[in-house]
Amino acid sequence: MSRLPASFEVDLQAHRLTLIGDWTVRTLDRVRPRQVAPLAAGEVMTLSTDQLGAMDTAGAMLLYQLLSQLESAGGRIDRSNLNSRQRALLELVAQRRVDSHTPSKPRENWLAQIGRASVGSIREGISYLNFLGELTIRLVPQILRPWQIRWREVINEIALAGVQALFIVGLLSFLIGMVLAYQGGATLKQYGANILIVDMIAIVTLREMAPLITAILVAGRTGSSYAAQIGTMKITEEVDALRAIGIHPLDMLVVPKVIALIIVMPLLFIYADVLGLLGGAMVASAVFDVSMQTYFNRVPEVVSLSTLLVGLMKAPVFAVVIAIIGCHQGMRVTGSAAAVGAATTMSVVQAIFTVIILDALFSVLFNMMGI
Repeated sequence: MSRLPASFEVDLQAHRLTLIGDWTVRTLDRVRPRQVAPLAAGEVMTLSTDQLGAMDTAGAMLLYQLLSQLESAGGRIDRSNLNSRQRALLELVAQRRVDSHTPSKPRENWLAQIGRASVGSIREGISYLNFLGELTIRLVPQILRPWQIRWREVINEIALAGVQALFIVGLLSFLIGMVLAYQGGATLKQYGANILIVDMIAIVTLREMAPLITAILVAGRTGSSYAAQIGTMKITEEVDALRAIGIHPLDMLVVPKVIALIIVMPLLFIYADVLGLLGGAMVASAVFDVSMQTYFNRVPEVVSLSTLLVGLMKAPVFAVVIAIIGCHQGMRVTGSAAAVGAATTMSVVQAIFTVIILDALFSVLFNMMGI
């Protein structure tokens, strides 16, 4: 039985497509229908089967693809030379064909997109409320009975979230203090009000800039580490192992982080306040003729205790929000390691967005209270 390799020849002068050899599953290696240029619109080509041997379903499918490619631009192939069996196979393939391209997903209109986003946001909010409620149930009894708190884990988290963040928080606060002094001092100097640089830097730094910048840095640095750490433990089934030995994951992984961040954030705020004032003092002294002594003597005159407390009152709220968002995203991780990266990114975005929103609400609230 002959096993001639399948092939074909296209004669443009004679307008003929010649099929050669056996068009079966074992002899189709050389046939490449996609490499054939389609016929021009209205052009007719005759299909010659004089040299065609056997044909099975695989050969009929490839022949169908070849004919479709040639007829894709409007030309036509005359199939009258095919015998009844070959024509039946070709018609069967045409009826049962599977498109090579994946059908595109229908595009949703703007109303459907808004609805989908709204439902997703509501579900996300409910998930956070559930997590907050469960955390409250675990946290409050431990605060009322401090000896039950895992202080070793808390101290370790304080070192990670506080001590190791001193450099970046201090550097950014110092540089922002310098920038505020440069930008505000240039305008005040035109009116001979250089001394008011102290008022501007002290009030803006203590009330807004130092708390906000510190919270954003902690959200990006510490909140993301919480999500990555807990998410990795979820992937490696360490969280399930804690449950198996009778330890609630929130007691071991979340409660120490929340307590540590509540302790650390006010201290970082004060540290950022000092470095921000120092950065402004250096620029005021070097550029705007306000000596260090004059600068620091004036700070207590323009800054009341309420100004400092306005910034410090934000600390525990920001701490709880950052810790909850980071830990919640970590606890939701499922699947592969890619989910850890997605959760880490989401925790940073949500924490920074929430911190800025809360800071704006605090500003409105304090303004209404006259503080």
